[in-house]
Amino acid sequence: MATTVGTEDTITDLVTNLILLERDAIAVYESTISRLSDPALSQQVETFRQDHLQHLEVLNQIAAETGADAPAEGDMKQMLTTGKIALAGLMGDGTILKAMRTNEEDTVTAYERASSHPSALPKTLAFFQKALADERRHRDWMQRTADML
Repeated sequence: MATTVGTEDTITDLVTNLILLERDAIAVYESTISRLSDPALSQQVETFRQDHLQHLEVLNQIAAETGADAPAEGDMKQMLTTGKIALAGLMGDGTILKAMRTNEEDTVTAYERASSHPSALPKTLAFFQKALADERRHRDWMQRTADML
């Protein structure tokens, strides 16, 4: 499912939507960790979940600075993404990681767009670029690992 996050006109709308995206991602990571059969894979995915928790923390700070809404829960997309992981779980670790990679594509796209938002302050753009690098690393690991399984 293609995301529209990153196309917002205002920085406040962008930050709010990134918070929702991160909350959804955290829920999906928790679902993934509980479904993976290989503890080493679960451990690596947990490190990626920690990145998302850190992104959420920074986004909440940016929300406070900009006056953006900071939702305390994910949105309806969370049910779709966690459901996709639950279905993939029926087919094994490789399928779960492939499903996760598709979720990461949305996050990569969102931060690519956010990294050039005209209303973002330089420190906010720097955070978006760091988050983008994290998301690319997550996506690439999931693809490489799923291909090996």
